[in-house]
Amino acid sequence: MGKQKLLDSDHSKDVFAYFGLAVYYSQALEQQLANLLMLMKLSQGKIPSEEDFTELYQRKLSSSLGQLVQEIQHYFPFSEEETIQLKEVWKQRNYIVHDYFKERIQDTFSPAGRSRMIRELTSFKDQAQALERKLQGYSRELYRTLGLEKDFTPTRSDKS
Repeated sequence: MGKQKLLDSDHSKDVFAYFGLAVYYSQALEQQLANLLMLMKLSQGKIPSEEDFTELYQRKLSSSLGQLVQEIQHYFPFSEEETIQLKEVWKQRNYIVHDYFKERIQDTFSPAGRSRMIRELTSFKDQAQALERKLQGYSRELYRTLGLEKDFTPTRSDKS
């Protein structure tokens, strides 16, 4: 079987689908970190105007996961376990986005290798999704504390 047919197989497509889910949930986590960071700044009175809020929020949305993880630690009292989880997901996300297929290319050529990849990507997706949901809970609590709960708009992953 040629390489092209192999990459077009349903099992290979599953690998790419799970890769996409892993990246999606890492981006959802980035969004939640940006939201939580902005809420923390609001709760501490660090944003003087709506214009400043909008400008800062846009900057946070363009920040990398690593930048957000580093910054949020100055504003939010994560437990030691949560801090470790955040840093681990950040490290895994960078590996998946930048190096995963370069290092795992040989695994794409066998059913056992592809199955291993799917398990790894599913495990990462589950970790990122669980952490993102935890951050959503913190954000909801801050919305309530700030009296903004009626303005809470769930993210796409809230609806799943």
